[in-house]
Amino acid sequence: MKKVQDIAIAEYDYPLPDERIAKYPLAQRDTSKLLLYKGGVVSEDIFSSLPQHIPHGSLMIFNNTRVIQARLRFRKETGAQVEVFCLEPESPADYQQIFQQTRECVWQCLVGNSNRWKSGVLSQVINIGGCDVTLSVERITAGAVNNVRFSWDGGFSFAELLEAAGELPIPPYLNRRTEENDKNCYQTVYSKVKGSVAAPTAGLHFTPEVLGALRNAGVCCEEVTLHVGAGTFKPVKSELIAEHEMHEEYIEVRVELLEKLIAAGGNAVAVGTTSVRTLESLYFIGEKVLQNPSIAPDALNVSQWTPYECEHNAGTVDALQALVDYLRAHNLAALHSHTQIMIAPGYKFRIVKAIVTNFHQPKSTLLLLVSAFVNGDWKKIYDYALEHDFRFLSYGDSSLLIP
Repeated sequence: MKKVQDIAIAEYDYPLPDERIAKYPLAQRDTSKLLLYKGGVVSEDIFSSLPQHIPHGSLMIFNNTRVIQARLRFRKETGAQVEVFCLEPESPADYQQIFQQTRECVWQCLVGNSNRWKSGVLSQVINIGGCDVTLSVERITAGAVNNVRFSWDGGFSFAELLEAAGELPIPPYLNRRTEENDKNCYQTVYSKVKGSVAAPTAGLHFTPEVLGALRNAGVCCEEVTLHVGAGTFKPVKSELIAEHEMHEEYIEVRVELLEKLIAAGGNAVAVGTTSVRTLESLYFIGEKVLQNPSIAPDALNVSQWTPYECEHNAGTVDALQALVDYLRAHNLAALHSHTQIMIAPGYKFRIVKAIVTNFHQPKSTLLLLVSAFVNGDWKKIYDYALEHDFRFLSYGDSSLLIP
């Protein structure tokens, strides 16, 4: 059998005409189309009917991350525009703490038009609640990812600053500027924890009515947090996926959810690939604890190739229980970690038994994940979607995959 690292990304290409990419969402989220893939059979419904297709008693997991207005634009005295795109906290490194800062903080950032900003401080005056605030940025380190120091006056929090000066970073493949309506449409109705620079888009179809119908149908709805990084849009440019570096993402999972997963036999329905990556990472983190009960909390992470480096024989429930015991012993109410997990054909799923997900870009790691989940049957699914007028990518339609 071919090693996962030897997979050629060209095998996961398909024709996607620009007119099939949904540039805007539907006015009513849950009227989108829903492709159904059950045991190899493809059919369709509308999204509001999703509760009818989820088995009674299922544990359904949502990613409650909230997209921040991460894109900031500055002008030099020459008139040149420089774009600073906040990726991840650097100092303080904690998401909650950095949004509460009232004077300065440092972020890992992408810098657009970087060659126009060799050194020096860029500033702009923004208005918050009738008060003029001067926001300044200084590049501390340069590279593909830059450390950028933000400083400001007025005593406002960095969260308030981004809300006033930042721009919501909609996906680049939409080929348009962010519009006012995106501030609402590009957030899930259950988003809570600020930190993502891209939405967990499978969740964009859910409405309070659909969530209520799921609960009425006996589905237990729970939440995890994975802050989606800009790497989610990073195309695979190498011929083999061995040469593609996955982006690292922050995850947070409460002990109570882990206990519910154990009660469910370690089985869950994941809403979106971000929830899939979070849930599947839990198995490998729990296995680390089983192998080394004295492991340090900051070592509880998952690297890109962890699932493929050796045999993983621990039972799913055993791994989850070890993680619960570890967190309890360390008086931790939640797991705070990072995952870089690569899920591609050849991967063995431990926790996720069904996925709600959108239609992904050709030659993307997300398409690799879908192929792994449906045992290579992705072409049947995508051919059906293309032939039956489904809308693609972030604002497009969705699917329910039950192998």
